[in-house]
Order: sequence, then C-alpha cells, then structure tokens
Amino acid sequence: GPGISVLAAAPSVLQQHRQVHHAVIPHGRSGRSSVSGIVATVFGATGFLGRYVVNHLGRIGSQVIIPYRCDQYDLMYLRPMGDLGQLLFLEWDSKDKDSIRRAVEHSNVVINLVGKEWETKNFSFEDEFVNIPKSIAQITREAGVETLIHISHLNASMKSPSKYLRNKVIGEKAVREEFPDAIILKPSEMFGREDRFLNHYANMRWFGGVPLISLGKKTVKQPVYVVDVAKAIINAIKDPDAKGKTYALAGPNRYLLYDMVEYIFAVSFRTFFSYPLPRPLY
Repeated sequence: GPGISVLAAAPSVLQQHRQVHHAVIPHGRSGRSSVSGIVATVFGATGFLGRYVVNHLGRIGSQVIIPYRCDQYDLMYLRPMGDLGQLLFLEWDSKDKDSIRRAVEHSNVVINLVGKEWETKNFSFEDEFVNIPKSIAQITREAGVETLIHISHLNASMKSPSKYLRNKVIGEKAVREEFPDAIILKPSEMFGREDRFLNHYANMRWFGGVPLISLGKKTVKQPVYVVDVAKAIINAIKDPDAKGKTYALAGPNRYLLYDMVEYIFAVSFRTFFSYPLPRPLY
C-alpha cells in the first residue's frame, strides 16, 4: 500500500542527505541567522568593494572565509556583518600557494577582489592582477570549487596606455585559462561612501584648481554604485547560467568628467577652476 512505497523511498532520501553536510543545506527565512548554503572565500575583502560583498553574503546567511594580509584591528568593522561564527578570518600569503589552498579548500564559492591602484616595492601590477589571480584560479580548480568570480575593469584592454588596465586584461586571460567556467565581472568606476573616485576630487576642493586632461571635456564616465556591483556578485553566485561568462557592469548614465567635478564642487559650495594637465605628466 501507500505506506510501503513511502518506506521504500525513505532510504534513498536519507542517502542523498548524507552526501551533503547539514551546515550547507539552505534553511531558514533568510537573514543573517539563516543558512544560504553558500560557503564563500573572499580574497580582497578588506578593500572598497570587499566590505559590501561580505555584508551582502552575511545578510543572506552565508559562511564567509576572509583571508587577510593586514593587521587584525583593521578587520574589526567586518565582524558584525555575519552571524556568530559565520565569518572566519585566515591570515594568508598571496605568494604562498599552500595558504591559498587552505583558504579555498572548504568553500563552494571563491571571489577574487585583490587589487590596488598603485604599485608597491613588494607587489607590482603584474603580481596583483596576473600572478595572484592565476594562482587563485589554479588552486580553486584543483580544490574542486564550483564557482569562481573574478573582478576586472570595464576599460581593461591591451591597447590601453595604462599599465594598470593592460595587466587587468592579461589577468582575465590567465584566470580563464586556469578556470574556464570562471565568472568575470568588469565594473566601471565605482562610487560609494569610501571610494577613491568622487572623494578624490572632493578632497581637492581646498586647492586652487583641479588638473584634468583636456579639462575633462573629452573624458566620459559611466560610474556604477558599489552596492549594485556587490548585488551583481551575489546574483552571479545564484545563477547557474552565469558560469563561463563575462559581464560588463556600468551605471545608467554617462557624464563628462568636467561636469562631474563641477557638480562635486557645487554641492561643496566651492568655486571650480579647471586647468589642463601638462602632457609630460601623463
């Protein structure tokens, strides 16, 4: 009868659940105290975009592993972003593959946000945007992680005069070679509370003028809100069709750089003076 069929089906159901640890089975009504089933390693979580990604992951009840290279006190603002025990901090060395392996071996999602806008004596643009992403992609593939998300830049191109942007596109190719199903997101300039885009020009309002190439009247920007980029990363994790694809992320409106800087000065009640940046400087 019906009772026999139910009992006969029970062992197969139990067997299926034994293959997955209960800690990664989604349950709850969403929120920080629920379980989304996502165990994510976020490299570069202490950066501008990283804090928003960690917050969104924690908000839906994800377990987040945060490799860090800074002082522990610089991580304190991240701790309230997840429920008790859901944020795990792990010291890592970006040039040590064993430390990368420890960071990703228990995850089902790896997100690479590593990067800086300037070179240092220890890390060149090639290290930040090519070598480190390549190592992360290789070890992520070897560890059997399902999803890898790599953040590049909308203007990344080998034809760019910028060394920063040239290394970005080389890094994309390196990641794609090591992890063909990687999801590559290419945001334009991001703005937000802690950005180095709008705040950069806002901090120049105390000077006599702002040096801009061609007075900023030939430079077009299409900035995107950092929270929207963080949401795009979460959506990419949830979308099975996103694997192996590249997405461009830009805001809805385009502006001349001159108009943007003029607006920043206007809301600061400062007079805007622009002068052309001498060509030898760029």
